[in-house]
Amino acid sequence: MNGMKWAAALAFSALLATPALAQKKYDAGASDTEIKIGQTTPYSGPASAYGLVGKTQAAYFRMINESGGIKGRKINFISYDDAYNPPKTVEQTRKLIEGDEVLFTFQSLGTAPQASVQKYLNDRKIPQLFVSSGATRFTDPKNFPWTMAFNPNYQSEGHIYAQLVLKSYPNAKIAILMQNDDFGKDYVKGFKDALGAKAATMIVSEATYEVSDPTVDSQMVKLKASGADLFFNVSTPKFAAQSIKKAAELGWKPVHLLNINATPVGSVMIPAGPENSKGIISVNYGKDPLDPQWAADAGMKKYKAFMAKYAADMDPNNSLSSYGYSTAQLMAIVLEMCGDDLTRENVMKQATNIKNIVGDLALPGMSVSTSPDDYRVNKQFKLMKFNGERWELFGDIMTDTFKAN
Repeated sequence: MNGMKWAAALAFSALLATPALAQKKYDAGASDTEIKIGQTTPYSGPASAYGLVGKTQAAYFRMINESGGIKGRKINFISYDDAYNPPKTVEQTRKLIEGDEVLFTFQSLGTAPQASVQKYLNDRKIPQLFVSSGATRFTDPKNFPWTMAFNPNYQSEGHIYAQLVLKSYPNAKIAILMQNDDFGKDYVKGFKDALGAKAATMIVSEATYEVSDPTVDSQMVKLKASGADLFFNVSTPKFAAQSIKKAAELGWKPVHLLNINATPVGSVMIPAGPENSKGIISVNYGKDPLDPQWAADAGMKKYKAFMAKYAADMDPNNSLSSYGYSTAQLMAIVLEMCGDDLTRENVMKQATNIKNIVGDLALPGMSVSTSPDDYRVNKQFKLMKFNGERWELFGDIMTDTFKAN
C-alpha cells in the first residue's frame, strides 16, 4: 500500500475518531517522534507457526513508518519470543514494561501465556490490546478493564459449532480432542453449554493433550475406538496437523469440526495432507487469500501489494499473514484516533469506542465495533469447508450474541 492510500485510509478513520485534545499528552513509550509497542509471541516452540503473525505485523508497521508514521510518530514495534511458555511470557513482558517502557502491549499471543500477565498489566493500568486469543477472560471489562482480545470469543465459536451439530447432525456421536488449558476448556464449555442436556448423551469420548506432548497419536486412537462419527477438534496448528493425518492413517472419517486457530492451509492442511483435510468444517471472519472470489477485491489487492513489497519472503496465501495484516491495520487506526493524546488511558478509551470500522480483509457485511461494556472486536462468523485446496465459505453471516458474565 503506498503512502497516498494509507493517508486516505487514515482520513476515513479520522472521521470516526473522538476529537483529540489540542495539548499533546504522553505516557511512557510515547513522544513527539515515537510510539513504542510491545509484544510476546512464539517464534519458537510448539506454537511457532504463529510467529508469522508477528513478522507480518512488523512489516506493516515498517510500511507505516516509511509513509510518515502516525501523525509523524514512528512505530517502534518490539516483539519478543516467549515460545508459548507462560514463565517466559512473564519474563519477556516485564522486560517490555520495566525495561523497554512500551506504551502498551499489542497482539501478544496465547491463552495461557497472556493469562499469566493479565493481572500484572491490569494492576499497572497498561493496555493489553487485541490479545491473540478468544478466551472469555480477555473480553471481561468488569474484572480486566485494560485487556481486550482481537479473536472471536472461544465459547461463542463453540456455541456456533453446537448449533450446527444440533441442526445438521442431531444424532451424532461426538468425540472431542482438547488442549488441556484455558484455550481448550473455553471451547468445550461453549460447545457443551449450547448442546445443553444433549451433551451428556451425544459426547461419547474426550481426550486431552499437553502443549509439551510430542504427538496426539494415542489420543486419536482412543477417540476413534469410541465409535464417534463427529470429531470436535480443539487444537493448535502442530497438533491439528497431526490429528488430521492420524485420523486418515486410522481410516477414521468422522464429520470434522476444527477450531479457527488451526485453519491455516500452509501450516495445517497441507502438512496434514490436502486429501486428508478435505471436508473439514470451521468458521471465518476474514477473506482467505487463497479464495479466488477475492482476486479482484480492492482490499485483497492492497494486502497482496503490501506483502509483495514489505514481506516478500513470507507466504501471502497463509491466513496467518492476512491475520497479521488485519490486526496491525486496526491497531494503526486506533492510534490515529488517539490524536496527540498518547496516554494509556486514551489508548484504551479509543480502543473501546470503535464504530463500524471495515478492514481491508473483512468479509462483506462485517465490521468492527466496540463499547466500554462490550470489548468483543470480532463477533460475526461464516461457516467454511476445506475442499482439498482452500476453504470455501457457506451459509449466512452469524452474529455472536454471547457475552461473558
